Amino acid sequence: MTTSATPPAGSSVTDQLVDANQRYAKAFTDPGMDARPVRKVAIVACMDARLDLFAALGLDLGDCHTIRNAGGVVTDDVLRSLTISQRALGTRSVVLIHHTGCGLESLTEDFRHELEMEVGQRPAWAVESFRDVDQDVRQSMQRVRTSPFLVETGDVRGFVFDVRTGLLREIDGAS
Repeated sequence: MTTSATPPAGSSVTDQLVDANQRYAKAFTDPGMDARPVRKVAIVACMDARLDLFAALGLDLGDCHTIRNAGGVVTDDVLRSLTISQRALGTRSVVLIHHTGCGLESLTEDFRHELEMEVGQRPAWAVESFRDVDQDVRQSMQRVRTSPFLVETGDVRGFVFDVRTGLLREIDGAS
């Protein structure tokens, strides 16, 4: 695994990313794909920088849709993306990936109150913090399986990715 170097003095991280894109674009060739994932799968995962989903799951460009947020929580916006993924772009399977050592395990809904005190406005969204990662995966699976907007809910599976070993542990959604 590699990590990026510190940006040169006077260069922002965004400047580094734009520079990297310029190098990428010079060698880029249009792969001729459309937005429909080859493997017909949508993956919902945490935004944690330690999760390299493509490497961990043996995926290539075009294989899947990836939807990421804090905790990999199935929110209304995730259901919106999954609905578009299924109904407009043909996905049939949903894989949910949470992970060990998630930052949401150390937050509480008090975070919203603290933000309100700081900025004078309470966020409309929930933090969706949790103490039990397995139970949170089960809750996310249930939210997907019971959504009236999704047409394919038979192949919904949930996992916990161990950030120390790189292994997935499947969660039984029935518990």
